[in-house]
Amino acid sequence: MAEKRDYYEVLGLHKGCTDEEIKKAYRQLAKKYHPDLNPDDKDAEAKFKEVNEAYEVLSDKEKKARYDQFGHAGVDPTAAAGGGYGGYGGVGGFDFGDLGDIFEGFFGGGFGSSRRSNPNAPRQGRDIQTAITIDFFEACKGTKKQISIQRSEPCADCGGSGAARGTSPQTCPDCGGRGQVRVQQRTPFGAITTQRTCSRCQGTGRIISSPCQKCHGTGAVRVSKRLEITIPAGIHDGQVLTVRGQGDAGANGGPSGDLNVSITVRPDVLFKRDGYDIWCEVPITYMQACMGDEIDVPTIDGTVKQTIKEGTQPGTVLQLKGRGVQNLNGRGRGDEYVELTIEVPRNLTKQQKEILKQFEDALSDKQYEKRKGFFQKLKNFIGNN
Repeated sequence: MAEKRDYYEVLGLHKGCTDEEIKKAYRQLAKKYHPDLNPDDKDAEAKFKEVNEAYEVLSDKEKKARYDQFGHAGVDPTAAAGGGYGGYGGVGGFDFGDLGDIFEGFFGGGFGSSRRSNPNAPRQGRDIQTAITIDFFEACKGTKKQISIQRSEPCADCGGSGAARGTSPQTCPDCGGRGQVRVQQRTPFGAITTQRTCSRCQGTGRIISSPCQKCHGTGAVRVSKRLEITIPAGIHDGQVLTVRGQGDAGANGGPSGDLNVSITVRPDVLFKRDGYDIWCEVPITYMQACMGDEIDVPTIDGTVKQTIKEGTQPGTVLQLKGRGVQNLNGRGRGDEYVELTIEVPRNLTKQQKEILKQFEDALSDKQYEKRKGFFQKLKNFIGNN
């Protein structure tokens, strides 16, 4: 079996990177190798799986800490089964998951039970990751999307047992189904009892003499699946939507994991979003600003009529209550803010210039409050220097 690549290398990162850098790298690579964008490309499919596996570990603080300390053996029990740390399932030959056994050798017990969890008990399946891109209006209004995922499911041929039809797994005679065997060592300090993964059953507690041909004894198969997901109104760019029970199948009858869908929202040409509020820039003419008017303003629900007051200044912002985005999983909507920009006409004809000059000559300084105030301040400034 090929050796697994370093998870940081898979995502193009280095140790010490931030959670945001991990998320950003994952989203870029998940899009690049997504099966929908690379149909029938086995290499892309393999890289997509590898990227998902790396993100599943590095996005989890506890798993990341174990991985940083112990590498793959810290997050994958099978990686240490061959004795990656002296063959004892722990560092330096000691099993730190069962210190009770060590102290039992020194002090005759008193440090709690040395029982281990049943390897054949029901276990929840792993969460899986995918990514999807939606447009601005779909994020505002909510939508339904068909997506393709790859997940593990119980093998139909063996019913998830891993054994060929007509056979069943047997309890491992070496470990009695515990998956661990005790090893006693004589030291100058006395007998020390440690535990190591059972080499006969590789820690599963079971022996499968006749493995299922379809799943090769694992009890699960990797399948491609299309499903419809509901994206709620108001979702933000970069949010992760969790779909319960659509991750990898659990082991020994345990529940399935979850599907985590990373959402990317395409920007819109008219609107910009700020939380649940929407901003839109609307140009008006010089005459509309001077005399006032009624204009059509775009909203995510369509255009609405809005009155511009006489003497409207550049940068004036109109507030449209309740015309923003639906609050995610809540009541009410944000507002829309319309910033008015005054467009100055270009390429005037001689006649237009003359008319404009006549208009300007007919105005007084009292009609230019900002201009009048500016020159008064300028006069005072010069007089004081």
